Amino acid sequence: MTRIRQQDLIDSIAGALQYISHYHSPDYIAHLARAHERETSAPARDAMAQILASSRLAAIGRRPICQDTGIVNVFLKVGMDVQWADFTGSLEDAVNAAVRRAWLDPDNPLRASVIADPLFARANTRDNTPAVTSVEIAPGGRLEITVAAKGGGSENKARLAMLNPGDSVVDWVLAQVPAMGAGWCPPGMLGIGVGGTAEKAVLLAKQSLMQPLDMHTLQARAASGAALAPEEALRLELYERINALGIGAQGLGGLTTVLDVKLKTYPTHAAAKPVALIPNCAATRHVRFVLDGSGSAHLEPPSLDLWPDLGPSAQAATARRVDLDTLTRDEVARWRAGETLLLNGRMLTGRDAAHQRIRELLARGQPLPADFRGRVIYYVGPVDAVRDEAVGPAGPTTATRMDGYTDMMLEHTGLIAMVGKAERGPDAVAAIQRHRAAYLIAVGGAAYLVSKAIRRARVVAFEDLGMEAIYEFDVVDMPVTVAVDADGGNLHVSGPAQWRRDIGTPIRIEAPGFSVRA
Repeated sequence: MTRIRQQDLIDSIAGALQYISHYHSPDYIAHLARAHERETSAPARDAMAQILASSRLAAIGRRPICQDTGIVNVFLKVGMDVQWADFTGSLEDAVNAAVRRAWLDPDNPLRASVIADPLFARANTRDNTPAVTSVEIAPGGRLEITVAAKGGGSENKARLAMLNPGDSVVDWVLAQVPAMGAGWCPPGMLGIGVGGTAEKAVLLAKQSLMQPLDMHTLQARAASGAALAPEEALRLELYERINALGIGAQGLGGLTTVLDVKLKTYPTHAAAKPVALIPNCAATRHVRFVLDGSGSAHLEPPSLDLWPDLGPSAQAATARRVDLDTLTRDEVARWRAGETLLLNGRMLTGRDAAHQRIRELLARGQPLPADFRGRVIYYVGPVDAVRDEAVGPAGPTTATRMDGYTDMMLEHTGLIAMVGKAERGPDAVAAIQRHRAAYLIAVGGAAYLVSKAIRRARVVAFEDLGMEAIYEFDVVDMPVTVAVDADGGNLHVSGPAQWRRDIGTPIRIEAPGFSVRA
């Protein structure tokens, strides 16, 4: 009979959460490195280079890969012969104790993003508890645990549909991916669950993302003429056709939008075909380990030799340097979509909660807590600094969430440019063009690299909001790309459109006796 001690469980999960906060898995590095090597879109290639460089720096510094350190998912596969020893509460209590310890680790504090009440007060729990826990009972005497930390940008793009039995999963997925935009930080992975009931399909999709990446192996088998199982043919079909959409890294247009497509199925009702789709972003964070009663788990750090030698950035060599402290609206109007800039000087930050407070102050005719005139705002919620850092990892958040505030900010505060990630909606683009402003993007998934450009940081307003407070950053050569310019030029539209034309239609993948349009 296997006896699992509470402390071993807590130590193992807490250690795993710290581990995945700063280490990418070797399979992800290998797939991203190959995608970078074959990419011919300069903006997409540079974005992937930044993600790879930031990933290596995070591994060396043992600091978060992404500033959004995620909501915790813990999957426990409990052997029927397992006994619990020394437990003072429930299994979920022990999991949450591990999350609390990992998030409050003074050597690598993680960003608390979980709110206790999703409907009303939306107050932050401050320690990222509770986790989302799933338990499965299985034969044997082992406890198999998969720990994941899922960022909000990718989780928000999840989809569920109750298809008719004759509907095509391929057609449905191909309709969803462009509608997801770039807020999930491609290139990443897509998890697909088919069957069961509505909630089972979503669980299958999430569980599929815990599987190792093996698309390179699957492609090699297909190229050799080996027979593919129907599920493998479906995965390969979706991989080829999604990448043919030309969305590319960060939605800038390019050859690789997904690195792998994962699939899990389950029996379902004869009248139904539940299908769920969940993307996993560039900050894919998950690890599996087993407890057998002999103590806590140990996870071996990956070798630094896994990361490719990227050389100098071609984009940075031709970039325009911008002095934020002397920036004018006329200068902003000269920027063009697709241009690379290196930002220097002082910028303000702000995201959802801060924008809402600014709206309330303007509605009451009260003064703003910061002067936005002629300034640039960065949509970010950084990780707390440690040691000699000015700020912790500080990558961009999804700018689309600020679309409803864009016209207000440009018209009433004097703001002249914004920095975030992903595309802007038509109303925001129209407001940017009307006010002769600009929208810039930093690379989602390169949070630690971005933080190295921030030399000083201080809170200037709404300190009670924690990571959503308004900061002032002093930056040196912070790399960004002009996504929407003052004339309405939109890289998130023009880039993918060009690459769809260049890529053309992919070859269809077939399996004997099976239609991949299942």
